[in-house]
Amino acid sequence: MGNKDKTLVSGYSTTASHEEKRGNKRKIGMKIGVIGAGKVGTSIGYMMKKKGFNVVAVSDKIESQLDNARRYIGSELLYTHENMETVYASDVIAITTQDRAIAEVADEISEKSEQLDGKLFFHTSGAHPSSIISSLESKGALLGSFHPLQTFPDIDSAIRVIPETYIFIDGNEESIPILTDIGKAIGFDVVKIDGKDKVLYHLSAVYVCNLLCALLYAGQEIMNNAHVELRPFFPIIKATLDNIEAKGPLMSLTGPIIRGDAETVMSHLNAIDNLELHKRVYKALSSVALEMVRKREVLDSETIDRLQEILNGT
Repeated sequence: MGNKDKTLVSGYSTTASHEEKRGNKRKIGMKIGVIGAGKVGTSIGYMMKKKGFNVVAVSDKIESQLDNARRYIGSELLYTHENMETVYASDVIAITTQDRAIAEVADEISEKSEQLDGKLFFHTSGAHPSSIISSLESKGALLGSFHPLQTFPDIDSAIRVIPETYIFIDGNEESIPILTDIGKAIGFDVVKIDGKDKVLYHLSAVYVCNLLCALLYAGQEIMNNAHVELRPFFPIIKATLDNIEAKGPLMSLTGPIIRGDAETVMSHLNAIDNLELHKRVYKALSSVALEMVRKREVLDSETIDRLQEILNGT
């Protein structure tokens, strides 16, 4: 691993310049395998093949998953139930299983392998660092993680949005150029992140994506009580996101909290007095909004104290 003249993956050398590595991408016959034929594995496999990478094998224990991957990636690949067949056929192996299975898959491969010198393994979990597959390193493998910062409700939507998506990577120093080449080819851009920060990174994604869905669902539940549908709210939701993209969340805040409208905040809480969960959500997010107001310095301390008193009340 410490030999700087060692060829790590077919066509990549630690002594090659960055420009040479970039120039050789997709033209060097680097063989790529995918373990896990779900939404992420199939969509990434499809995109890599579309961009000229030599995707050679896909493995999954479920036949229907393999059949689905075959429809997207093509029938000329090796499709197998045996992960080791994918490992043997490939130089770079993407472990795209569900998070709970990643370490187990890596451990099984390590146990069944004598040597993995030169092979690069990367997983696609947003929450875990590359070290989750560290059992492979003892056999000479390179490690990485490769996470598209995107929501994938299905394969077709994933394929549509991946080219606009930032790819976050971490891993061995030797693996970063390869992961960068793949990421820049199939996504919008690549961001290197320290493995120890992955959980906070993933938590941030949960806040702005998954919990945004939960927030809009909570809003819809309140709308139902007013016999109003969600659709008329789409323009204001989209306009808010546009403002956030242009100015950031802090400078995009509007509404009764930043206006210091204590009476409206009180009326809101009274209106959902019988909806305890929604009331707790309103208070928590309004407290965050009040912190934003403090940073904006747009209200006097007396008004801020009055709003905080209302939000702290029962």
